[in-house]
Amino acid sequence: MCGSLDAATALFHSLSDGTRLAILRRLAIGEARVVDLTGELGLAQSTVSAHLACLRDCGLVDFRAQGRASVYRLARPELLEMFRAAEAVLEATGNAVALCPNYGHPDQKKIAR
Repeated sequence: MCGSLDAATALFHSLSDGTRLAILRRLAIGEARVVDLTGELGLAQSTVSAHLACLRDCGLVDFRAQGRASVYRLARPELLEMFRAAEAVLEATGNAVALCPNYGHPDQKKIAR
């Protein structure tokens, strides 16, 4: 039991930062290089890289080499379902937030892969 709580704690810790949520939200749309994320989020490369390392360590994002760049993507499409569930809870409490940019998107399964 404790091991599963430790894993859950690590997962929710990785999702507890607004920058990491913004990165995951962007990657829900599709793959991105670090330079793309820095430009879109308005953050320093070192900041984005540190947050990506955390998300990688938790198994939430994956990357592939493309030349000298790394291209990141969601490693777990289940994150989209988790975001939808979180949105439902937030809406029920009167704090609606759009965590998943693909909510209701007809190609959401294709995008998440």
